[in-house]
Order: sequence, then structure tokens, then C-alpha cells
Amino acid sequence: MAVRRMSAMLLAAGTFAAASVFGLTGAASADTSTVAPFAAQARQAGLTGTQSAQLQAQVDGYVADLGGKQVSANKILVPGGSMVVRAPGQKYAHDLAAGPAKGDIKPACSYGHLCGWANGAGGNGNSFDYYRCGYYQLPNLVGDGTWVNNQTPGTVGRFYNRDGSERWNTGGAYSSGTAGWTPVWYARPC
Repeated sequence: MAVRRMSAMLLAAGTFAAASVFGLTGAASADTSTVAPFAAQARQAGLTGTQSAQLQAQVDGYVADLGGKQVSANKILVPGGSMVVRAPGQKYAHDLAAGPAKGDIKPACSYGHLCGWANGAGGNGNSFDYYRCGYYQLPNLVGDGTWVNNQTPGTVGRFYNRDGSERWNTGGAYSSGTAGWTPVWYARPC
């Protein structure tokens, strides 16, 4: 069975985050000038220190794996779009910088975008939102979920297996549906 390299990175990042929280690191330490504002967002969202450290470790792992830049406690700008890591207590991944999520409502998918969400129950709950044409590695989505193709009319979103072969496509925009995300590795929003 194929195992994503992300799991090893998350384990390493989680170990580092836990060591940082408990003061176990030596001379090397996290850059608190960038992490501190995100920790404050996590606290405002009601996360404990441990939950905040776990969330940060996940975000660090995705940044290392996908590239991009962390812009809030759980949102990363990645090539071609963005991803949001589901925080503890969220059914769907909502950007913590945007304030509290309104119930268990799935975030909207803006016009011109291809979006997807892994369910929080039985999956990791993470989401993606691509708005630039290209071929992108998906964030490690696990479990079943949904997608929305809200690109310009007729534009097809495509999803690919690990070997690069097309797994399925969305059909022309506007369209939406359900997906088993675990075997999907790449997306092409146009």
C-alpha cells in the first residue's frame, strides 16, 4: 500500500512541535516572530496549547511538502491556490483568521475556483481551493468528501492517481459531487 511521504513529515514536525512546547529544544528553536500571531489566532478559536502545537506541526509539514507560505493559524498559500487544515473541533476546515465558523457549514467555493473538502468524520477534514491553471500536488486529503467546480462555464477539473494517470474529472463547470480523496494525489483545475 502506498504511504504518502507526508505521514513521516507530520510525525517529525509533531515531535518538533511537542519538543518546542515543552522547552526540550536546544539552541535551535522555532521563529516565534511568525508563529506567535498564529498561536494567538488558535487561542482565540478556543484551541488548547497542545491542540495549537499539533495544528502548527501539521501546517509546518504541509508547507515543507507542498511549498507555499503560512498566512494564518491553519491556512497556507500553495502554488495555484490555498489549503486549509481542519482545526480540532471543526467539521469542515475554516480559516481561523476569518473568525469563528458559522456552525458546520462548508465554506463557499468562489467563482473561478476548483475546491474540495475531506469530511471531518472518518477523514482529516482538510480542504483545497485552486484558482490558477496548472498541475498541482494535492494536500494529503484522507477519506471521503466533496468537491465544487465553480470555474468558468464548461471548464473541467481533473484529478489524478499517484502515477499521474487521470482518476476522474468533474465534467464542465458548474458542477459538484462527492469523492474518495485518499487515492487522489494531483489536481488540474483547468
